[in-house]
Amino acid sequence: MSFPFFIARRYLFAPRKVGFIHLISAISAGGVAVACLALVVTLSVFNGFRELIGGLYTTMDPELLVVPTAGKTVNADDPAIQAMSHHKAVASATPCLAQEALILPKGKPLVFTLKGVADNYAETTGIDTILLGNTENGFALQRAGINYGTPGIGLAAAMGSIDFGAPFIYAPRKGERINLANPAESFTFDKIYSSGVAFQVHQRKYDESIMIAPLKFVQDLFEQTGKISSLELRLHTAASNLAEVKAELQRLGGGRFRVLDRMEQQEDTFRIMNIEKFMAYIFLAFIALIASFNIIGAASMLIIEKRGDIATLRTMGATTRDVRRIFFYEGMLICIVGAITGVVLGIALCFVQQQFGLLRLGGEEGSFIIDAYPVSVQLGDVLLVLFTALLTGLLSVWYPVRFLTARQAATNV
Repeated sequence: MSFPFFIARRYLFAPRKVGFIHLISAISAGGVAVACLALVVTLSVFNGFRELIGGLYTTMDPELLVVPTAGKTVNADDPAIQAMSHHKAVASATPCLAQEALILPKGKPLVFTLKGVADNYAETTGIDTILLGNTENGFALQRAGINYGTPGIGLAAAMGSIDFGAPFIYAPRKGERINLANPAESFTFDKIYSSGVAFQVHQRKYDESIMIAPLKFVQDLFEQTGKISSLELRLHTAASNLAEVKAELQRLGGGRFRVLDRMEQQEDTFRIMNIEKFMAYIFLAFIALIASFNIIGAASMLIIEKRGDIATLRTMGATTRDVRRIFFYEGMLICIVGAITGVVLGIALCFVQQQFGLLRLGGEEGSFIIDAYPVSVQLGDVLLVLFTALLTGLLSVWYPVRFLTARQAATNV
């Protein structure tokens, strides 16, 4: 242990009578602790919401989604599509075709996305886990030659109810303009039957605008026989690293297809959440910097109080650099104690929130997807908070201590 650090540690931790300067040091450490606690809790709440939203999307978003880089559709029998579908890491592959369609519930036009999927769609996604209504028969696309549609719960409400009957669905003919004299000639149409169930993702982009139907029905309706707009993939649980599988599939696509993981499928949503988290971090880091400035006062008062000790140390051979390092270490120790205390308290508070949900969301119970704020402590955030605290402490201690010790040395001379 170096001599300056030994003296600094004695000043901070040695048993002594509590005085005004010691109280200032405690307040300084407390300010850093509160700032670090706020950082840990805030970042953990953002992580909790991120995981919550990500969990909602996993019921509809596949592990990997393959889409063409140019154009909207490709042939279902494309060699690259077939190669990716039969990759050894793929457990289930579902070809899909999604297009905008029109329905006229109660005579009012309603535009929505009609998504045609193959029969193994329930194997690729978690659609069975989010069904509402008459769920005894589960998810169904077709029975006895009858085509069934499964809408999002919001779309079902706009159509009247989950049991919306058997309305006609209209699709514009490919490459034709609407004939104002006889608009019906410009559309293809077919009847779809209610499956008796609807899905609920708790996301408007799904619940209010998507209906799932048989792939062949959608291909015929939009005159896109043999065409698909995407390929949804589920991997084996024992599959190798997701990034490696994604890279292999991307190679099989030969540059004509993009392979998207769940984060990339919801890129806009998670980008906004990352920006919000970053802005919250910047704001709280600035507060931590201000809190660290209290250490300046503690270091200044300590230097004034220890003038006699400084003179004694100089007579014993201590240099100005040694004296400067003593009080620099003192200020950093105050910062470190405050940072560690704040991080530990923040983690403990997050644990209590996870177990007991003390901080609850507003409104009546059941008004939201969850009743209490979600939290998720991540090691990277903890390390970031500690680094931020040490950096702000360094910025607030280094120059003042350097200036004050130099001034004190000049006074002693």
